[in-house]
Amino acid sequence: MANLAIIPARGGSKRIPRKNIKAFLGKPIIAYSIEAALNSDLFDEVMVSTDDEAIANIATHFGASVPFLRSDHNANDHAVLADVIVEVIAEYLKIGKTFNTICCILPTAPLLTAQALLEAHEKLMKFDFDSVFPVLEFSFPIQRALKIEHNKISMVWEEHLNTRSQDLESRYHDAGQFYWLKSDAFKSNKKLFTQNSGAIIISELEAQDIDTETDWRLAEIKFKLQQND
Repeated sequence: MANLAIIPARGGSKRIPRKNIKAFLGKPIIAYSIEAALNSDLFDEVMVSTDDEAIANIATHFGASVPFLRSDHNANDHAVLADVIVEVIAEYLKIGKTFNTICCILPTAPLLTAQALLEAHEKLMKFDFDSVFPVLEFSFPIQRALKIEHNKISMVWEEHLNTRSQDLESRYHDAGQFYWLKSDAFKSNKKLFTQNSGAIIISELEAQDIDTETDWRLAEIKFKLQQND
């Protein structure tokens, strides 16, 4: 069974310039995603989809392949991950390569571990899901969410005003690290998340969304805490 890792890393980034190759504790941040994929020993190929020659050079330096550059159409601000994956599948098909499963790994996931990739892949195969990805539990019950309208604050769901937190069902959000996909299912629906998707639950120390400089510093702190543990 052939497995492909796709790491999408376009050159443009408005909030954090050159984010995908910015140094994270002494190493380009994309290197952590590449190394996690390689260390998992799950993949027949770990490739980076990019439109940027500098990113391509860094990717190959850390052991990934860049068999082709991404099209301009999928390198703008409006391109979505599914479109990038479709393009990669099509380009490999041109050279006669197909894969049973694909893992799309984000390039800014320095807290990602090979173990998480292994756990998610095992779940994908065991339960025959279309996709599996990591999630985090919301740190505060979303059923107790508040809203502000006309300068007044109120509950979104007033029926939970007096409900104890421990009596509320846990809710989760996407960790934004990777998505394991069954190739046939993805080709049919072009979706990362279907009605037949599964998840692995990770802790807040194992993931950090990185959109601002503050997020970046928090990710570095979490990384150091992981290393100390």
